[in-house]
Amino acid sequence: MREQWTAEAANRWWAAQPWLMGCNFTPSNAINQLEMWQSESFDLPVIEEELALAASVGMNAVRVYLHDLLWLEDPTGFVARIHSFLAAADRHGIRTMLVLFDSCWHPEPALGPQPQPKPGVHNSGWVQSPGIPALRDSTQRGRLEAYVRGIVAHFGQDPRVLAWDIWNEPDNGPEVSLCDANELAAKADLVLPLLRDAFGWAREMDPIQPLTSAIWLGDWSSPERLSPLQHAQTTLSDVVSFHNYGDAADFTQRADWLRAFDRPLVCTEFMARPAGSTFEAILPVAKASGIGAFCWGLVRGKTQTHLPWESWENPNLAGLQEKWFHDIFDAGGVAHDPEEVELLRLLSAIDARTPHWPLLEVAGGRRRASSSAKAQRNAKAA
Repeated sequence: MREQWTAEAANRWWAAQPWLMGCNFTPSNAINQLEMWQSESFDLPVIEEELALAASVGMNAVRVYLHDLLWLEDPTGFVARIHSFLAAADRHGIRTMLVLFDSCWHPEPALGPQPQPKPGVHNSGWVQSPGIPALRDSTQRGRLEAYVRGIVAHFGQDPRVLAWDIWNEPDNGPEVSLCDANELAAKADLVLPLLRDAFGWAREMDPIQPLTSAIWLGDWSSPERLSPLQHAQTTLSDVVSFHNYGDAADFTQRADWLRAFDRPLVCTEFMARPAGSTFEAILPVAKASGIGAFCWGLVRGKTQTHLPWESWENPNLAGLQEKWFHDIFDAGGVAHDPEEVELLRLLSAIDARTPHWPLLEVAGGRRRASSSAKAQRNAKAA
């Protein structure tokens, strides 16, 4: 079993990477992880076409969710389809962060045909992995261990894999959607032993890639303020990851708190336009700070993540055609906001090792690069 990387080793690995800019990827014709990967619905041509869109705006990484039930059903076929996906991404110069477990949305996943999207509902068909019944059933532990070990054994030496995200938002889910402290604690207690084990199982496969699990909730201003689950996430991770859907000031504050770990930082989820988490607000800050950044969504589709989490997130629901919540492209590769696409291409074209990024100003209705000291001061104050 390899040990957790030291901070020095993690930072050496990070120094060899380009600045990571990417998205959380689900093809537009899949409502969830199961529909994306099951043999009957795995659609490599659509995946290839949409990965080409990601590459066209300079993305060099994607974050992709797997599912334990897919390993249970057909490990050989599942591995073959992951290979196909990685090959498609590699053809476009994209590396993949693979997510093993996820606590968000529906708690009782089932194989087979997946539901159709519910009109007007964000991520209406997304499913947890493992589901709550499996979390509560100690007899399921063996198959979950086999899943983690099996996937990491197959891809732990594969350079097309960027990193392993052991568990997405492990203290989240519909049963804690209002973030009641007691409910959060109950969910965390259920997940925490398996989270620790999953890190151990993955490490025992000796992967060349870093392991991580992103924190997303609460006050991280000191280690003492972290919950037991957050403490495990941050102290078991080789690189520290986090989620943030706030504005630039909130993003900066939270990143500053996490610098106490002295490890590379990756924001594995951001970009909720009505909340102020926009490409223009966040990406220049992330790049200047050396923080990798993955937005949520690429092509509007069956996940319907162009819609807000809840109606109150955007009171101007009639205006969602003008300002989506997540996602970048519509069907056919049409950009939701051509200026966003221009910005992404400009930022990705700048050498990530350059200490001062050219700030973006609006001149004559068009964005242009500027390296003026005044512009840099204004951006830092924003």
